Amino acid sequence: MATSEHITREETTATAVRPDPCSAVLYVCAARGVHDPTLSADRAETEGRAYAAMRGLRIAEVIRDPYGEPDPLRRTGWWRVRTLAEAGTAATVITRWPAAIAPDSAVDLRHREVQWLQDRGVQVCYSWAPLAAQRASRV
Repeated sequence: MATSEHITREETTATAVRPDPCSAVLYVCAARGVHDPTLSADRAETEGRAYAAMRGLRIAEVIRDPYGEPDPLRRTGWWRVRTLAEAGTAATVITRWPAAIAPDSAVDLRHREVQWLQDRGVQVCYSWAPLAAQRASRV
């Protein structure tokens, strides 16, 4: 019987979790409309679900954040995206466009977060038709 003093690093290190390649997280961060505050977010979610369905992806969770905070690490929803990525829950993060991760004025924050996801084997896909078409033409 081993005591805690005899436990090796291999025994205490968690095995890397490989996400189901068909599992995705849908991240929605959209500006609130004046007349219909949820319209933009609802459209982004509908578009993301259609994107996933067309590509045979299963959405494990839909995560919504209020729009306005440029640093994704200051958003509760984005932390949930990171938690799910690290846990191996999803191989893909779907969002409408790059500005949902971080605005153009904070492109370095966006690159940081996309790289963080990619370092964990998670790809980022954009569901907005022009961006989705560009990606499809590169594949």
